[in-house]
Amino acid sequence: MKKQVGVIGLAVMGKNLALNIAENGFRTAVYNRSPIKTEELIKETQEEPFLDNVEGFYTISKFVESLEIPRKIIMMVKAGSAVDDTIQQLLPLLSEGDLLMDGGNSYYMDTIRRSRELEKAGILYLGAGISGGEEGARKGPAIMPGGKKEAYELMEPILTAISAKAEGEPCSNYIGENGAGHFVKMVHNGIEYADMQLISEAYHIMKKVIGLTARELQDVFSEWNKGELNSYLIEITADIFGKKDDRTENYLVDMILDVAGQKGTGKWTGQISLDLGVPTPTITTSVYERCLSAMKQERVNASRRLKGPKNKAEKSRDFVEAIRRALYASKICAYAQGFGLLRAASEQYDWKLRYGDIAKIFRGGCIIRAQFLNQISKAYEKNPSLINLLMEDYFMDAINEYQEDWREVVRTAISNGISAPAFSSSLAYYDSYRTSELPMNLLQAQRDYFGAHTYERIDAEGTYHTNW
Repeated sequence: MKKQVGVIGLAVMGKNLALNIAENGFRTAVYNRSPIKTEELIKETQEEPFLDNVEGFYTISKFVESLEIPRKIIMMVKAGSAVDDTIQQLLPLLSEGDLLMDGGNSYYMDTIRRSRELEKAGILYLGAGISGGEEGARKGPAIMPGGKKEAYELMEPILTAISAKAEGEPCSNYIGENGAGHFVKMVHNGIEYADMQLISEAYHIMKKVIGLTARELQDVFSEWNKGELNSYLIEITADIFGKKDDRTENYLVDMILDVAGQKGTGKWTGQISLDLGVPTPTITTSVYERCLSAMKQERVNASRRLKGPKNKAEKSRDFVEAIRRALYASKICAYAQGFGLLRAASEQYDWKLRYGDIAKIFRGGCIIRAQFLNQISKAYEKNPSLINLLMEDYFMDAINEYQEDWREVVRTAISNGISAPAFSSSLAYYDSYRTSELPMNLLQAQRDYFGAHTYERIDAEGTYHTNW
């Protein structure tokens, strides 16, 4: 019997997604450029009898021949040229009406280009962001498919079945045309960068100012996970602080080098925010901090010569609650920035994004899944035209209640010489957004002075230039 769907690319994500699809009852064909990956997957399925509907193929032509018409093929290959190469290998073997889905972290403009090119060839195309890592791919990820609606409808039964479920609802839904799905996944990852940076700064302040140990930090984050900060990232952070190192008597987190990696989607988010003119300071700062962390030897050398503050603030354990509040307020700003970027892109590309539905997708399977997203979803259900999350009563009230603690945490970090750029950027974003008069009148005067860039007046229409 012909297979219902095929998966190309059997690295960690592709392999686990294929197993997830098969376990949900779909006859699945798999192929990998390196035969050993196919062999390993087939061996794994033989150990689990309920996965006997997976079949491996060792040539791409046999793989394509095994699929029922219209063919549905999910590509789980590295973003970039590998996707284009895979498409070029497949095209001569496909028929009009067949469907290709890119489930990798492709750049959304590449997805727009591929959608247009394949449409001319009569091939349906989906660019689907998939979040959740190895565990999510296997047990249920969040899926963000973008492309022609008919392409989504063809894949919908599979995507719905394999996705995570939150409160009984699938964490997969149609996003919009062409590159919309990959754009939403990119913004998801940008928010993820900010969320992780904010949590790391909260940890750093508690460690350096209060002197909490890893064991005590485990208790703090476990407690935080019971309240409004309940989320996957807070949960795993508590687990991390409880892990002992196998080599030493220390906690493992204290033995890990402070150099963070990145794969590019956070950087893309910052770049696109500049292109669209949407401020995302918390997200972009979080990318910069990963870059700074990579300058390890420079930082070590600088630490020996550059001095910090002499008079440091001391705080008791009671300060932990202030840090929690600062983290929550900063998190609101990071999400406000991310959803603001989605709004601008939706208008730019006429995607007609449904922000409440996107928040629902993020509730399960993905890395930023959190209780907090229910409030975002409710906010957009109540007001689909909401201009900024900061203007929604729930989030406005939270920041009004927490902002004095938020400011105190930032002051404390500064007075102790502790870098807390994501906390600071979030607060600056909030203060700029709520300010009716920014000092840009002077900046515009400067631009007119040296470049005759003109300016507008507060008391008259039109543009003006002064011979300064």
